[in-house]
Amino acid sequence: MYAFTLERPSTVQEAAELAAGGTKVLAGGQTMLASMKLRLSQPGAVADLSGIKELAGIKREGNAIVIGAMTRHLDVANSAEVKAAIPGLADLAAHIGDKQVRAMGTLGGSVANSDPAACYPSAVLALGATIHTTKRKIAADDFFVGMFTTALDEGELITAISFPIPKRSVYMKFNQPASRFALVGVYVAQTDSGVRVAVTGAGQCVFRHAGLEAALNQSFTVASAAAVKIDASELNADIHATAAYRANLISVQTQRAVAKLLG
Repeated sequence: MYAFTLERPSTVQEAAELAAGGTKVLAGGQTMLASMKLRLSQPGAVADLSGIKELAGIKREGNAIVIGAMTRHLDVANSAEVKAAIPGLADLAAHIGDKQVRAMGTLGGSVANSDPAACYPSAVLALGATIHTTKRKIAADDFFVGMFTTALDEGELITAISFPIPKRSVYMKFNQPASRFALVGVYVAQTDSGVRVAVTGAGQCVFRHAGLEAALNQSFTVASAAAVKIDASELNADIHATAAYRANLISVQTQRAVAKLLG
């Protein structure tokens, strides 16, 4: 790594002031530390958020589960509250990366990073979550802008994410074997406002699939999902899979999700 100074803020306000001054914040470090080790990034100052107790924790507020930004994947996966209210979210967290990643990675870090193959963004989008920050509240549909790009302003930090409790939901992931990121992941949620389908790993950013949502809102069946043609023209193509392969996976994983929800 290049040399840098390390700050350890103990309050959200202190962390926000450091971030506003240009200090890079460290959540779980699963992406940031790796890029620093490879000298792909050179932050002059880093603020470790792990000492801010108010940023971690899980609680139910009305018809929503609120999870602090610094809550580890492992804690989400093992939470009795999350398992009871949104089992699909707990299962998603339980299959992120490996044990080491789940022990260190955080919800807020993953969502703020907006990796196009990360798992959490699909849950945030499919469940219609609200991202709480040091400045405001941002609806999931307005949050993810592009590859590694979000609606967060410079120095704005995620403090928590509120997940409305759906009628039922599930996440189906087809792993890229080496990294355990999603080659394609599909989160299907039946909410009070209808079916929402979010896809990760297939495009430049997590996205909702309007065609699948329309079909499943009309008829929530495997056959209905299977009948939707998935356009591959704007999907990713790389050494792991062609765009056409990813398009097929979106269809297959959605069908599997519907079948699982129907029991």
